[in-house]
Amino acid sequence: MAQAQQKIDCDVLVVGGGINGAGIARDAAGRGLSVVLCEKDDLAAHTSSASTKLIHGGLRYLEYYEFNLVRKALIEREVLLRSAPHIMWPLRFIMPHDKGQRPALLIRAGLFLYDFLAKREILPGSSSIDMRSHVAGKPLKHGFTRGFIYSDGWVDDARLVVLNAMDAAEKGATILTQTACTSVNRLADKWQATLRQAPSAGAPDGQQIQVNARYLVNAAGPWTADFLNGALPQGGGKQLRLIKGSHIVVKRIFEHDNAYIFQNPDGRIVFAIPYEQDFTLIGTTDLDYKGDTNKVAIDQTEIDYLCELASYYFTNPIKPADVVWTYSGVRPLVEDEAADAKAVTRDYRFEVDQGGAPLLSVFGGKITTFRKLAEEAVDLIAKDLNTKSGAWTEQACLPGGDLFGAAPQNRAVLEFDGWVNGLQTRYHWLPPKLVRRYARAYGTRIHTLLEGRNMPSDMGEQILDNLYQAEVDYLRKHEWARNAKDILWRRSKLGLHLGAGAEQRLGEWLAAHPN
Repeated sequence: MAQAQQKIDCDVLVVGGGINGAGIARDAAGRGLSVVLCEKDDLAAHTSSASTKLIHGGLRYLEYYEFNLVRKALIEREVLLRSAPHIMWPLRFIMPHDKGQRPALLIRAGLFLYDFLAKREILPGSSSIDMRSHVAGKPLKHGFTRGFIYSDGWVDDARLVVLNAMDAAEKGATILTQTACTSVNRLADKWQATLRQAPSAGAPDGQQIQVNARYLVNAAGPWTADFLNGALPQGGGKQLRLIKGSHIVVKRIFEHDNAYIFQNPDGRIVFAIPYEQDFTLIGTTDLDYKGDTNKVAIDQTEIDYLCELASYYFTNPIKPADVVWTYSGVRPLVEDEAADAKAVTRDYRFEVDQGGAPLLSVFGGKITTFRKLAEEAVDLIAKDLNTKSGAWTEQACLPGGDLFGAAPQNRAVLEFDGWVNGLQTRYHWLPPKLVRRYARAYGTRIHTLLEGRNMPSDMGEQILDNLYQAEVDYLRKHEWARNAKDILWRRSKLGLHLGAGAEQRLGEWLAAHPN
């Protein structure tokens, strides 16, 4: 029997469940607009979970005179840290000085500019360091005697997307994952869109949803140009420059909590970052990409490049055989005249087409400036839809970030460890390490996860090591987790810590325990 076709009327339809789409949906819903967001796969399934996991101004962009972009990002660092201190935190970066590359005085001048382009309340400034006495010098080759230290931040990128979608949903938005926008029809005053959900046991052909929207937002990331060209009768004629970035993960190669930023003679930058307690994340590459955007993967040349560059600095060489995990994504950047992929601007651009119901397309962008991008996008949308409510996200916490009250606070960043200690006392019946993981993943939403649970047996079945039914139920109910990859690689990184076969075992458990 054919299913009844669902119909939804809304103010704004957002196509794309990456950081830009989720951020726009959140901002718009918070201004009282009715919003539908559709994503053909999982939230953050592509570019937005394949970043270097940094909230940063982009020190290297100063070389390309991207002062406006860097200043915008520097301002956003602390705004974001305060809004979600559970999934973001300050990180100190060590830059060993290689005498054969940029002069030390030039680097110091750049760091001085980096420190003072925007006000800082949380992050300490930069300084020169003696690598022979600093703890960060120990894993490095003896030739690196001088270096620099500066501040930026770290973020769980995939969770950042999910938290924006959660906030949007809690403000009334409809979030549809595994739901592709298959066609759009433009009228003078609205868009008629057809959405199709992925097949399921209850709907083997996938349920079809009709959406009537006053405004259409194209935030499809690597597919933005394709969607625009299909949406407009005359074709948008747009092209994006897709830049592939790949990362490798190896067993932890240094014991301190600082990150490294390494310079390569070709001008590219590679980071080595403490990752998931037991690992080191090394990346990224910058390569033009022409392949299938649904099947982006690292190649051997990239693995060799990252290993060789890291080995140039570290005493113990990094070999391809040391790599335990890799991930890759393509960044959809605004096409410009830059010959080198590393020089293409990371700034964003909007294009609004008013030839009927309005269409806003988002080109470019980076995770650090997502909130500002969303705010500016919704300013445009609100003006066209005659909505008077103004910007609000700068002074709002993301779900779980309200550690000491509803408003963002420096205290939540600076006193996070003390807050975790309180949780470990409150939930003393759980292992402290597990409580800390929950605190980092869910912030104050840990209380939702553990509501009504007072002893280990209340957590339900232990499906995998440190993964209980209680958490899986929470992720399915509140975070749109559908399958094992969603849970082990995007909502968490438990997949890194579990042995071979864990993904299959969880998949079988999920199939045997449908929602």
